[in-house]
Amino acid sequence: MSTPENTSKPAAEKPARPPAGPRKIPAPRVLPESLAYWQAADEGKLLVKKCNACGEVHHYPRDICPHCLSSDTVWQQAAGTGTVYSFSTMGQGDAAYTLAYVTLEEGVTLMTNLVDCDPAKVAIGDKVRVVFKPTDGHAVPMFTPV
Repeated sequence: MSTPENTSKPAAEKPARPPAGPRKIPAPRVLPESLAYWQAADEGKLLVKKCNACGEVHHYPRDICPHCLSSDTVWQQAAGTGTVYSFSTMGQGDAAYTLAYVTLEEGVTLMTNLVDCDPAKVAIGDKVRVVFKPTDGHAVPMFTPV
């Protein structure tokens, strides 16, 4: 029995896509319990929540402490500095962006973007500081190397 070596049809040529432009930062979804967080970001301040019952700091801001389930939480201004815990760069050229987990001096780790830097030079453990990027809504806290 003979079989043809290549019976598949050639793939249709796909039209080339235009190169992606710079990534647009979407406006954050603001809930009533996080409104103070976003208003502070508009003023260039990074807030975290602290629980008065157990003393733990947490992020993402929410009314109930994820450590002890107390509702006795208060806003606390963060120093705005931390270290890169992990990161990954996606895309190419102007469309490239770097997502990262940054551990703040206050001890919480948050997911963010690394901006205004060369992703090839970023390393785990690098010191970073907060910067605020405008959107169509509230400013969004992101981080850049110190």
